[in-house]
Amino acid sequence: MKLTWLGHSGFRLEIENAVILIDPWLSGNPVFPEDQRDNAIRGATHILLTHGHGDHTGDTLSIARELKIPVAGIYDLINSWAQHQGITGIGFNKGGTIDLGGAQVTMVNASHSSSLEGADGPIYAGHESGYMIAGEGHTIYVSGDTDIMADMQWMGEYHQPDIGILSAGGYFTMDMKRAAFAAKKYFDFKTIIPCHYRTFPLLEQSAAELQKALPEVDVIEPEVMKALEL
Repeated sequence: MKLTWLGHSGFRLEIENAVILIDPWLSGNPVFPEDQRDNAIRGATHILLTHGHGDHTGDTLSIARELKIPVAGIYDLINSWAQHQGITGIGFNKGGTIDLGGAQVTMVNASHSSSLEGADGPIYAGHESGYMIAGEGHTIYVSGDTDIMADMQWMGEYHQPDIGILSAGGYFTMDMKRAAFAAKKYFDFKTIIPCHYRTFPLLEQSAAELQKALPEVDVIEPEVMKALEL
């Protein structure tokens, strides 16, 4: 299994028979090198979205059309796009599980907001979400944009993820301190990859605090476009 950070909250996950692009914001992403776009999307089989904000939906529609691959995510947004944006959609909802090339993807709750930019203000884009992705002997928790929430207790007990991809930049989501608290209290991760940080000056720039708080966990600071073997 390979995981490649695309900057911010974007990832390329190669798992089972799938190559899943998670929240692929490439164009205009300050930490993503534009000349790496083809490498980032090459061979992708699916796109998976956590919510509607532009720093997550990003290049979704253009990639889906270019590669002719389906987009999976919250029913309201994905069903609308399938009807009006000329893409193939896999719209589902919290508690639902879909099969993406052999990987079992379950939508779980997150605590944030979700909208698209409209001419007269924000447009409803369905609820924000996270995912539990099971495959190749691992379960990965993709938190999406979220703060700590009580749902993490049952999610940790039920799904027992060993890898956490946690939003931890602060301001819009948990910061490193809060992410560490959630990891200690609700999960038994062996590996954590922080995200939604380093993109802008107002976000946290280092995961040192997360690493210090979780000495028994392999907290990996990812590098953009450098694949991790998990």
